[in-house]
Amino acid sequence: MIGRDYFARDAVIVARDLIGITLLVGGVGGVIVEAEAYDETDPASHSYGGKMTPRNRSMFGPAGTAYVYRSYGVHWCLNFVCGANPRGGAALIRALEPVAGVEAMQKRRGVEKLTQLCAGPGRLTEALGITGTLDGRALDAPPFLLKPKSSALDIAAGPRIGINRGVETPWRFGMAGSRFLSRRFPRP
Repeated sequence: MIGRDYFARDAVIVARDLIGITLLVGGVGGVIVEAEAYDETDPASHSYGGKMTPRNRSMFGPAGTAYVYRSYGVHWCLNFVCGANPRGGAALIRALEPVAGVEAMQKRRGVEKLTQLCAGPGRLTEALGITGTLDGRALDAPPFLLKPKSSALDIAAGPRIGINRGVETPWRFGMAGSRFLSRRFPRP
């Protein structure tokens, strides 16, 4: 099991290290294959400049808690709060390789194809049944369960996607060659 102290590090380091870790929410989930980092120095971050609002309050909470917000009023996004707080760092979970509770995820999403179940932050939260009710909850307590990776992996890095500011910052990390990414990484 991974405890809160794991997240008391820089968001960029945590986001990279999350690749290969298994995330289960209520017993449903899979292996994290893609994550992005954000912190208060980043113009794309909800914590940019250290400004706390009702929406981003959890991002300034203790490391090792969930920051869940609604994106564009359409879908939920799951982030893991990182760093020495109240810094405002987080790792956005972008994609999973489904391994547990696949049928439940398929039913929630109305999708059969495994590569489409959790490929993208909105798809992932819908498949896992994540809503704003989990905002601020500890990642080392139910319904969350994080299991360490079993081996070293080849990690790809590149610019983040789906943002307008800080686009060039190479804080998107993924499992090289995974079929479950939200989008492939550019070839070097």
